[in-house]
Amino acid sequence: MAFRIPALAAAAGPLSLLAACAVGPTHLTPAAPSGTAFHNANRLRTRTAPAPGPELRTWWTGFNDAELTGLVGRALSQNLDLAQAEARVAQARAQAKASGAALLPTARLDAQAAYSHQSLESPLGRIESGFPGFDRDRSLYDLSAGASWEPDLFGGLRRGAEAARADYEASEAARAGSRITIAAATADAYVLVRTFQTRLAVVEDQARIQRRLFDLTRLRFSRGVAARLEVDQAQGGLAQTEAQAPLLRAGLEAQMEALEVLVGAEPGSLHAELSSPNAIPTPPAVGAGGGPAALVRRRPDIIAAERRLAASDARIGAAIADYYPRITLSGVVGFEAGDVGHLVGAAGFQPQGLVGLRWRLFDFGRVDAEVARARGERAEALARYRQTVLQATADVETSLVGLVERETQARTLGDGEAALQRARASAQAAYLAGRVSLIEVLDADARLFATRDQRVVAQSEAARAAIASFKALGGGWTS
Repeated sequence: MAFRIPALAAAAGPLSLLAACAVGPTHLTPAAPSGTAFHNANRLRTRTAPAPGPELRTWWTGFNDAELTGLVGRALSQNLDLAQAEARVAQARAQAKASGAALLPTARLDAQAAYSHQSLESPLGRIESGFPGFDRDRSLYDLSAGASWEPDLFGGLRRGAEAARADYEASEAARAGSRITIAAATADAYVLVRTFQTRLAVVEDQARIQRRLFDLTRLRFSRGVAARLEVDQAQGGLAQTEAQAPLLRAGLEAQMEALEVLVGAEPGSLHAELSSPNAIPTPPAVGAGGGPAALVRRRPDIIAAERRLAASDARIGAAIADYYPRITLSGVVGFEAGDVGHLVGAAGFQPQGLVGLRWRLFDFGRVDAEVARARGERAEALARYRQTVLQATADVETSLVGLVERETQARTLGDGEAALQRARASAQAAYLAGRVSLIEVLDADARLFATRDQRVVAQSEAARAAIASFKALGGGWTS
């Protein structure tokens, strides 16, 4: 067989040199993006935020909503997804400790006392009983201490420990990422609860206005001033408005339930607490300093992807180490005797030593496949890391644009709502004066209602975009 690994010749070199070897690639963190500003960061300068930017680690406090702050705090302490993440970290930590322990010698202490009473009817008992001095009662005492060690000559065990350590660090970063996700999901669900409540209030307010119009139209009809058609039109407009309420109530209930799951509470436990409607939280200032270059040092999912890449680099080394021989040194010192009185002494002393060699000399085809698989996993981890960096940057860019544009939309709709309120009042006055038909009033009602609802949704989406911005920027933990 022609060996394809030139370094195999090093097996004959001094052990001190072999001890310094560690086969496989040395992990190098991929180059971070060089940009110090996001493409859409300049859009933030057009905002006029009511509150300064909060500390990124506790961004939810910047909304100045005590209920929101309390719910996020409860979610971070009670959420069951976070409990699972904690358990995964504990598992990875234990695996890292076990892999590190493989580099150290192992020792054991054994003690044994055995007693037997020989049967005279067994084949062995029949034979032995014919010899002089046969004793059916036998005792054996054994006391020994042993140690074994596998010198990590080519670094395979070290690479395995490196991989386990990197996996543990990746799980720690993933746990931090889970905290960010849970905090953002809780804040988002809370905003949606307030959004549904506000939209319901808009529907109820609009329905009150249209109900008064309906009552007025019926009164005019009873006096012969209005036609039956106008009564039906007013009733139809009122029904269209009221029909929005059941859908909004269903949406509100769904968000309440989602929020209860996020904070680890029993179904229905938050309904009383959040039953009183409150305003949709107003987004504070959002800072995007540092740009993509700082993002890769702050986002836990990027850090986790980089650590998994480091683990895959180490596993290549662990696979390559199987091309080389593995040596195990073992030793046992102990005593063995038939009675306790003679157990410890020169006559009962029995030391043992063992040097073991394991070399997959005729299995290099399988080792080749294992190394190729490790390299393939490394290529996949590198692509995943690069994809994570790109997606993280895209998340920030998208959320920043969404925040600015939704706030612009909400302001525009607010101006339109004020104009439509004046138009609706003018239309009703003209209708009562007989200058326009009822359809003009109903049209003004529909336009006003739609604009008010759109304005509320725009405010909600602006708040949600701010939450998405803080999440995308890696807010919610410290590295």
